[in-house]
Amino acid sequence: MSALIQLHEGETLLAGDLDYYPQAISPAHADPLFQQLLAELPWHSDRITVYGKEHTIPRLQCWLGDNGLAYTYSGKRLQTLPWHPHLLSMAQELQNLLQRPFNSVLCNRYRNGNDGMGWHADDEPELGPAPCIVSVSLGAERDFALRRKGETRQWGKLPLAHGSLVVMNSGMQSRWQHAVPKRAGIAAERINLTFRYLQPGH
Repeated sequence: MSALIQLHEGETLLAGDLDYYPQAISPAHADPLFQQLLAELPWHSDRITVYGKEHTIPRLQCWLGDNGLAYTYSGKRLQTLPWHPHLLSMAQELQNLLQRPFNSVLCNRYRNGNDGMGWHADDEPELGPAPCIVSVSLGAERDFALRRKGETRQWGKLPLAHGSLVVMNSGMQSRWQHAVPKRAGIAAERINLTFRYLQPGH
């Protein structure tokens, strides 16, 4: 899958904290990749603890990466599963393009508009103090909502279309939160891939 990702015609937002590439992967590559990942990734439903209560998260997910990595998220300690070959190729391509290491990918599958993700920042200790995280969207277009940390008012949103890519640069997780709001009337599925570097030993 050489030259899958093309970082051109991008836009820098949030004073440099975020780079947005609406057409990073062409439909000719994105369409078969989407169908293959739907069929081949080990999707499962997880339960997380929020304010002391367990809830089933409103999406499917899986965590892939280098052997022996672990990640704690909302009270759950997740072990990485082996890389899917296409996702390993994407991680290596992103490393070459951005000159940043990526040793894991969190895959989220939004089955329809009833699935979503609440406000959060990816600021867990395993990610280090200033992580760079790359988000790739496949399938149905969904909004990527943004707000400043400590505020309740939404700053704005980006429509993440099929084949789009977002680079959340080193300062973003300390200053911003993001969410994927639920949306009535969306029947199609979406996959989101977030490539990141976990510090070994955490």
